[in-house]
Amino acid sequence: MEKYLRDGPVRTPDPKQRWLTFIHNHAKVIVACDFFVVVTATFRTLYVFVIMELGTRRILHQNVTAHPTAEWTLQQLREALPGDHPYRFVIHDRDSIFSKRLDKAVKDLGVRVLRTPVRAPMANSVCERFGGTLRRECLDFLIPINEGHLKMNIKEWGLHYNRGRPHSSLGPGIPEPNQDRVPASDHRHKLPAGYRVVKRSVLGGLHHEYRLVKGAA
Repeated sequence: MEKYLRDGPVRTPDPKQRWLTFIHNHAKVIVACDFFVVVTATFRTLYVFVIMELGTRRILHQNVTAHPTAEWTLQQLREALPGDHPYRFVIHDRDSIFSKRLDKAVKDLGVRVLRTPVRAPMANSVCERFGGTLRRECLDFLIPINEGHLKMNIKEWGLHYNRGRPHSSLGPGIPEPNQDRVPASDHRHKLPAGYRVVKRSVLGGLHHEYRLVKGAA
């Protein structure tokens, strides 16, 4: 078969029709989801399910379960995609939990399901990369005791991911930027008059967030 394919015509994909181009053009109306496996201190296997918006890299929803089912997964998608949501597409892989019945129910939420090709994790690259970030910045530094402990840590880190962690792909920027307006300083290395830096610890000091607040008069 290889000798025939070698002599055949070389197909050059149309750049306008590539998957990456589609993702870039529709990122603001696409959400992606995936499962990540976590082992507790008692060697119990838990599953973290994450749904995120591609355009802003914002985590829309996350939850933890020891027994993932299609019904449980569908409920998470329902919570992430309420009736007035602006999204048009949902990306997920070909895990058996994403059954045809589940996909049909997801379509009833007003979105089109995009299943990734077989053994093509790059087709869901943003969510796959998120899994690595979750491990490097959170799970590699703690061992969850139980499901409740893992939920608590994932929730705290998720807030940091959305509201305090700069993302290089956003400019850098933050998925949910602080709306507080801070006056500009007359010098790039000096704080604006009347403002000071406040630090907030995340996960017991594993990460820190810094922001400017107006000092007391």
